[in-house]
Amino acid sequence: MRAAPPADPVTCLAEGVDRLFEPLEIRGRRLRNRIVMPPMVANRGIVTPAGVAWYKAHAAGGVGLVIVEATSVDGFRYLFSVEDLSRLAKAIHAGGALAAIQLFPGVREQQVRPADLDRARLEGLIEGCASAAERCAEAGFDGIEVHGAHGFLLNQFFSLAANGRTDAYGGTLAGRMLLAVRISSAVRAALPDDGLLLYRHTPVGEGYSLEESLELGAALADAGVDVLDLSPSSFRVPGDGAAPFRSLGVPVIAVNELDRVERAVEVLREGRADLVAIGRGLIADPRWPVRTRAGKDARRCLHCDSCHGDLNAGRPVHCVLWRS
Repeated sequence: MRAAPPADPVTCLAEGVDRLFEPLEIRGRRLRNRIVMPPMVANRGIVTPAGVAWYKAHAAGGVGLVIVEATSVDGFRYLFSVEDLSRLAKAIHAGGALAAIQLFPGVREQQVRPADLDRARLEGLIEGCASAAERCAEAGFDGIEVHGAHGFLLNQFFSLAANGRTDAYGGTLAGRMLLAVRISSAVRAALPDDGLLLYRHTPVGEGYSLEESLELGAALADAGVDVLDLSPSSFRVPGDGAAPFRSLGVPVIAVNELDRVERAVEVLREGRADLVAIGRGLIADPRWPVRTRAGKDARRCLHCDSCHGDLNAGRPVHCVLWRS
């Protein structure tokens, strides 16, 4: 009797897991699946040999989109040439993933507040974001993500608690949204027609409500944002932080312990998000997507936070599981 042919790995997956591996097309660019490597500072330098190897390995591990870590807009003035950035983009593409890079307005190490920036510096910041986006697009990146989350500068501008300005960039909701919208519009104009524009936002924070965030999301979509990256969600309901934004008609990314396959599947099955971001789980096991698609167990993040300790100490981020 002839042996039966080997089963397709996808058909052997647990019920619903194949949803993770459905492609998604945005602006004519095709993501091979719904799995995103979110921007995570790795302390390797993004264009050093170690940094390029880090991102190449994660792309080869099977994600659909790699978002390179928060990168200071100021750094594009003197650190990152088109040639350097091109090596990084090509390394990610070689692994089969689309390549985006997160622009961080200002310098991460400096505590800049909304009140610290006069109108000339604001205009310079907007122009700097557009210039950085143009350079990344020239280098071959598929997309740009603007960092507006987690209490950093653009998130502060949006917060009534952090933004005490009395000019056009403060006070009313429209004023508190203005810098985010202007930066997004400027980046959109700097990108080619098929360039992806993402924006990362924290749905609820001190000084603003979910309802106000939804108005921001609508304004960002009108400004040309293609994908809203919502961080965080709760542990109790996977993707609940992203779910309300699906009403805006643009794809959304959900986060929070989605390396647990059943949680990632639930997000997509219940329609709470279009894409799932896996952070520390991909540090623990860069081949999480490949292993999951093959029906194999990936190394599970222990939540020991050693990677976060490395981050804060300025050491290259590692995982204790790499030694096992």
